[in-house]
Amino acid sequence: MKRLLLLFLVTNMGFIGMAQLKQVDSGIYKWAELPTKEGNQRVGRKIMEGSSPHFSFLEIHATTQDKGAKPAPPHTQKNIEELVIVKEGRLKLTMNGKSDVLPEGSVGLIPPLTEQSMENVGDVPLTYYIMMFTSKKDMDIQRGQEAGGPLSINFDDLKPEKTGKGQSISYFERPTAMCEYFEMHVTQLDRKGPSHKPHSHVESEIIIVVEGEAEMTINGEAYQGTKGDLFFVKSNEIHGISNIGENPCRYYAFKWK
Repeated sequence: MKRLLLLFLVTNMGFIGMAQLKQVDSGIYKWAELPTKEGNQRVGRKIMEGSSPHFSFLEIHATTQDKGAKPAPPHTQKNIEELVIVKEGRLKLTMNGKSDVLPEGSVGLIPPLTEQSMENVGDVPLTYYIMMFTSKKDMDIQRGQEAGGPLSINFDDLKPEKTGKGQSISYFERPTAMCEYFEMHVTQLDRKGPSHKPHSHVESEIIIVVEGEAEMTINGEAYQGTKGDLFFVKSNEIHGISNIGENPCRYYAFKWK
């Protein structure tokens, strides 16, 4: 009887360990309502954590480092890829010994097994978003390396392209170690109105409002956001975004599969 009980416990502990995280909800995550956690010259904001249609693990948080804050020791992630977006300030991002100083609007893509560190090298607090993710499919380090490996994009080097409704800036469009496809851009809508008609696609998508007022509809439900707010849209959900303010509306958009 004891052996049977032990076998039952061990087997069910295995099932518990294999259980998937709950999927994160589509909708809006408001900057002003995010819970904060203060540490050593830092403030953290948890935005979401769970799984998604393509990821077994997805976490997004924001970190604010005070001026002169001591950086965390260099470290690597074994099976997690990361996307870093500079919200405010100047970030020194070091990947595998190579450092870049990135101003507001810049981006870093950190593959698994890449040694990394982040430091505030500006005269004001540094705030950045971090998206951490693990694919439900097998990680493919070689695919990510062939697509360019670690990526550091300085916003000052990017060139906007005019569109019929404002402008757009392309950041990257490529495979990664965790994604068969990953794309990021910035859209600016100069006037009130939609960016495009409501649509759907197999990629999941995140929108982060940089400036102005935006309204995102997801499966018929409307959400309104301002600077710092984040919209999350799951795979194949019908969605559309509009500028609802009198001033230009600008936002990051990134999607993956």
